[in-house]
Amino acid sequence: MRLRPIDLAREHGLSTQAVRNYEEAGFLPPAERSPSGYRVYAPRHAAALRTFLALIPAYGHAAAGAIMRAVNGGEVEEALRLIDAGHARLAEDRSTLEAVEAALRDLEPPSKPDPEPNPESEPEPGVTFIGPLADRLGIRPATLRAWERAGLIVPLRDPRTGYRLYTSADVRDVLLAHQLRRGGHGLERIARVLEQVRTAGGPEPLRATLREWRDRLTARGLAMLAGAAALDAYLTT
Repeated sequence: MRLRPIDLAREHGLSTQAVRNYEEAGFLPPAERSPSGYRVYAPRHAAALRTFLALIPAYGHAAAGAIMRAVNGGEVEEALRLIDAGHARLAEDRSTLEAVEAALRDLEPPSKPDPEPNPESEPEPGVTFIGPLADRLGIRPATLRAWERAGLIVPLRDPRTGYRLYTSADVRDVLLAHQLRRGGHGLERIARVLEQVRTAGGPEPLRATLREWRDRLTARGLAMLAGAAALDAYLTT
């Protein structure tokens, strides 16, 4: 069965130029040529186009194209490596989401802070020092200082004593950072999450963002299933 570029394009609402571009990029196998030089496609080209378009929602345009180039070049192992990398990224994103959700569940309004031993240096209500906060989390004050150097939390300083003063927002961020670190996430990723919390205006607005994030991850996972089915059908043909 001989197909023209327009036949492939119409099925997906594409332009014939897009089909030709996909072929030149290696997303489709090379087309045969008619005696007059026109491209002639076959059902396998149509299957390749369907597969490429099915892979895009799952892995993105660049990765989908790389997968198709590998398959069309006979490098199935490379295609599988790229697919594995996509699944690993999805698993990492899901792990981060679950860690943030767990951290938000564990957030509690800060209780009245414990005073420092020096009675002349008691913090204002709603503010705590590094020692009581570290004790609350079961970590060393040095860990909190390391997080400060990494830019995760930058507490205020008491102008008289120079002691670090953690506000209720700082405590919230420290609790989130602590949960994410326990989940094995690096400081750079934690810093991005904390920035999202601050931009959202706190954990409550962030919960709606997290629901949308979970929906996107679910859609990506389902797209991977659809893409895998299309790729399996293409490899079979």
